[in-house]
Amino acid sequence: MSTLTGKTAVISGGTTGIGLAIAQRFVAEGAHVFIFGRRQAQLDEAVKLIGRNVTAIQADAANLDDLDRVAAAVKAKKGVVDIVVSNAGFTEQASLDTITPEHFDKAFNLMARGPVFMVQKLLPLMASGGSIILVSSAMHVMGIPGHTAYAATKAALRSYARTWASEFKDRGIRVNTLSPGATDTPILDSQSAPREDLVKIYESMIPLSRLARAEEIASAALFLASDQSSYMTGSDLMADGGVAQNTRG
Repeated sequence: MSTLTGKTAVISGGTTGIGLAIAQRFVAEGAHVFIFGRRQAQLDEAVKLIGRNVTAIQADAANLDDLDRVAAAVKAKKGVVDIVVSNAGFTEQASLDTITPEHFDKAFNLMARGPVFMVQKLLPLMASGGSIILVSSAMHVMGIPGHTAYAATKAALRSYARTWASEFKDRGIRVNTLSPGATDTPILDSQSAPREDLVKIYESMIPLSRLARAEEIASAALFLASDQSSYMTGSDLMADGGVAQNTRG
């Protein structure tokens, strides 16, 4: 029997990169996954790549009405949620002297506010044994210039996991953060510096001397989603190649 046989998972930002890899791995392990994102073309492509046991919903993880639609669709089709993965995010750098309210609000609405209400709206569908995974970042314990808003949202997720682990203890629902390091995904193409330059910078910082593959982060997510991590809640799983440990510092 596969690790997640019969389970239902909901994944925000499940169309590309880490979210897509998690969806593919969960389906391979027996789960039915609901993925949602803003772009229909990316949803359609993700469904083709996942191949089976997937329901795609066009929705914005920062929009509360859209989150209501996601919860309603999950309830109508499955009636229950076993695994919630809050993964939707983006990286947009800005130094403190150039940061704007629009940049700050965009980051916090999607990556700090959105996860709160995603979990709130799906919580009534979760029973004892459920697992909530908040995809944070190794950057929540690092100080890297240009990431004021981004790193703060990821630190917020770490705080949520601690609070909710205690808050949900009588429900039998576990909450953990998964904190990847630099990962080889399309998000690297959206940065201000060329991808090749970014990769070199990251590789010089990472003790394992390479970026993570999205499939490696998906393996860590599978661990947190499954009973293999049954004694973990409020924890932070750092799948970061050692970068946050500053062993080369």
